[in-house]
Amino acid sequence: MEVVCRIDTQFAEQIAVLLEPPSPLQVQEYFDELITSKNCNGIQVKPTNAYGKGVYADMEFEEGDLVLKDQMLVGVQHSSNKIDCLVCSHCFQFIGSIELQIGRKLYLQDLGSPKDCSDLASSDGSDMEEDHLESQHCSSTTSRNRFKLPIESVESLMNEKLTLPFSKKFPLPSVIDCPGGCKEVYYCSKLCEQADWDLCHSILCTGDGSKSVSKKALSKFIEHANDTNDIFLLAAKAISSTILRYRKLKSAHSKEKQKNKMSEVLGNHNFSLLLKAWKPLSMGYKRRWWDCIALPDDVDPSDEAAFRMQIKQLAFESLVLLKEAIFDEECLPLFSLEIYGHIIGMFELNNLDLVVASPVEDYFLHIDDLPEPQKKEVDAITQPFLDALGEDYSVCCQGTAFFPLQSCMNHSCCPTAKAFKRDEDRDGQATIIANRPIKKGEEITISYIDEDLQFEERQALLADYGFRCKCPKCVQEA
Repeated sequence: MEVVCRIDTQFAEQIAVLLEPPSPLQVQEYFDELITSKNCNGIQVKPTNAYGKGVYADMEFEEGDLVLKDQMLVGVQHSSNKIDCLVCSHCFQFIGSIELQIGRKLYLQDLGSPKDCSDLASSDGSDMEEDHLESQHCSSTTSRNRFKLPIESVESLMNEKLTLPFSKKFPLPSVIDCPGGCKEVYYCSKLCEQADWDLCHSILCTGDGSKSVSKKALSKFIEHANDTNDIFLLAAKAISSTILRYRKLKSAHSKEKQKNKMSEVLGNHNFSLLLKAWKPLSMGYKRRWWDCIALPDDVDPSDEAAFRMQIKQLAFESLVLLKEAIFDEECLPLFSLEIYGHIIGMFELNNLDLVVASPVEDYFLHIDDLPEPQKKEVDAITQPFLDALGEDYSVCCQGTAFFPLQSCMNHSCCPTAKAFKRDEDRDGQATIIANRPIKKGEEITISYIDEDLQFEERQALLADYGFRCKCPKCVQEA
């Protein structure tokens, strides 16, 4: 059955303008400004004939040097990971305390039902309350063969009535609640709280302070995304951030218009502001999600057309729910299936895994390295908690994110750099490290796949990205 979105037909001209690739000059100007504003010294983004654009070294790098720390445009923690990790919803560093991280995980592991998963936190790390998140779908770590602790011991950790030995050596930022009162997101600071609220959360919040059109519809959208694919949550953040940028631009222009007593045709003016608000997303390489998503191994090639139609239908179902939740008449083209599909496709092709190491692992490694007999005394307190956590005692924060500068890096099977988190990298920023010495003017490349695979396997995987690799390694092995 063909999927039909009326907005695609009604606003075909505006949608085509939004999806038109930026000119080389626009690309150069945008990324020059972005690099300057982020103080990302040492790199340049340049248009290229072969790949559209690429990242180049503006200075020399030695092997192991930090090439780039890139702040995400939008990112999301996997819903199944929220039971294991309490992190800031803006910068994704761990928050609370070692006791809260362990106690909360142990409590949530024992709830049993993923759809009735609770998130526990407080603004000051004490007197936690249970908040059943109707829209949050969490998957619990397996409880088989796990040592069970009395609930009193777990609650003592959560309420910080019990302090674990040496936990103060691993301090974490205090938990800041969502200003909208949703009890679904938390922050490490007032700065992150405000930044996320202004970026997108003010219209994606399900709390009483939400500025969404319908909190009920928003909850349904979130539930649908958690049940199907959380890439829809990223798309929602992208659209929400564009709407909020548009409103901010419109407000500023209205004040300027009143000041200078200007007059103009409102409709054309609004679309020009929408184009400006859309600019950060316009820079990413895009294809429709249902056209570029890799065919799963369990789908026969003869069923490919039916599979891609199912993906398109899934995206449309998500879009209908999102439109009901956050619709803005002045930003109507953003709610077309064509725009939604291209946004998701951009994430499919350019996203980087979001990984932040857990301080709980550092804590237990510290305990394990204590000298005897001190270690024996401490183990008497900490070992029951470690046994209760089981083999997955320390799970990283895991999610997915879109990074504007990293996404400009082209692929090579013999890359000059790699995404690699160092011990000191404790938030969600993308960290790019030099694989070898890089000369000034040389392109900075990364590998989109496992470059140690055989030539045919590499080319097959890269075909999902829409190109055939012609790097020196592939040319030699062809």
